[in-house]
Amino acid sequence: MSGPTKTTAAVRHYSSPGSRVFDVLNLLLLGGLALITVLPLLYVLAGSFATEGEISARPFFLWPENVVTSTYAYIFANDTLLRALVTTVVVTAVGTVLQLTLTFTMAYPLAKRYLPGRTLVLNLVILTLVFGGGIVPTYLVVRDLGLLDSYWALILPLAINPFYLIIVKSFFQELPQALEEAARIDGCTELGVFFRIVLPLSKPIIATFSLFYAVAIWNDYMSPLLYINDNQKWTLQVLVRQLTSPDAANAIGALDSVVFFPAQGLKFAVVVIATLPILCFYPFLQKHFAKGVLIGSVKE
Repeated sequence: MSGPTKTTAAVRHYSSPGSRVFDVLNLLLLGGLALITVLPLLYVLAGSFATEGEISARPFFLWPENVVTSTYAYIFANDTLLRALVTTVVVTAVGTVLQLTLTFTMAYPLAKRYLPGRTLVLNLVILTLVFGGGIVPTYLVVRDLGLLDSYWALILPLAINPFYLIIVKSFFQELPQALEEAARIDGCTELGVFFRIVLPLSKPIIATFSLFYAVAIWNDYMSPLLYINDNQKWTLQVLVRQLTSPDAANAIGALDSVVFFPAQGLKFAVVVIATLPILCFYPFLQKHFAKGVLIGSVKE
């Protein structure tokens, strides 16, 4: 009798006037926050298809009066902009694969409590969360390794995120040990257990940190600004910064393939291209976020 009574009380609570008012206020608040987030994106998207005169005349709009595609045609016909886009895509893809490989292959042995020296290594990893070398020492290390003006300078200094490493380690510790023991009885080596048992069970967390690493590399502005001096190797984020800066005329004039100062619509179009690829990945990987992060966040 207690079950139906509690259920009925819960239904009455959620159907009460106070709960309905609370739900309405929540919807209004979340809707307002969503508009604050989405409207600037829609304005930039609409401005990328508008003429320069319309952008100057109308302070805000969500649909251009005259749709033009000349800005996008210029971007994909311009060597500098297209090269920056391709460079960013390649660096993001290679960096994400490398960072996932290093993170998972380091987290798997650290998840084994019988590993000699495991505690010392974990303490060193945690130490990097508290103390960092800073920009100048990191730059000196990158310079002394001969990585300046190299795409590896955008990948190797941040090859393993210690916070992600700890979460992945905790996730591996929660996997059923009976599966690994059964695989070893069947003759699997440690590498066989890792690739045939552990990784197939880790799809949610792989998807989660694939996106986390990819977004971090794609949006990285400081690394190419510090380590890349050759403007032919600029990534898209640095180029976006140059195009949208107040002194963009001087910066763009230094590029060989850009022969005129871009219009405001061109700036909007570059921002859209820099943002769109990551936005396209979110709907496909979003379902794995909560499971992938929470399942590995339980303390040891």
